[in-house]
Amino acid sequence: MNIPSDRKYVTSHEWVQVVGESSEGSHVRVGISDFAQDALGDVVYVDLPDVDASFGATDQMVEVESTKSVADVYAPVSGTVVAVNQHLDDSPELVNSDPYGTGWFVEITLDEPSELDSLLSAAQYIAQVTED
Repeated sequence: MNIPSDRKYVTSHEWVQVVGESSEGSHVRVGISDFAQDALGDVVYVDLPDVDASFGATDQMVEVESTKSVADVYAPVSGTVVAVNQHLDDSPELVNSDPYGTGWFVEITLDEPSELDSLLSAAQYIAQVTED
C-alpha cells in the first residue's frame, strides 16, 4: 500500500497536500488514498464540484462511481474550491492509476489553516487502515 508521507490524511480515506500560498491563503490539493481507490475498484465516473463552491470539513464534496459502487468523498478541511481536475472528465481511471498524482480531485483555499493540525500523519493513517 502506497501512503506518501508528504501529505495529511483523514479516517474517511481522503488526503490533503499543501500546494501553495497566495494572498487568499493556503491552497491544498485533495484526493483519495491508494487504500480507498483499491477498495472502490475501477473508477468510471467522477462528479466534481464547481470552482468557487465552499465546503465545511466533513461535507460531501465529490461523488465517485466505480464498477463496484458509488462513493462520496468528503472535504477533509473547510474552504473554497479554486481548481478542479478536469482530466478526470475524460480519464476517471486516473484515480486508480495515480491517486496521489494525476488522480487528485480539487484544490481548496483553506478557511482555517489550523485544521491541518488535526489530520493524520501517514504513519497514523497506515496504523488506522491496517487495524481495520
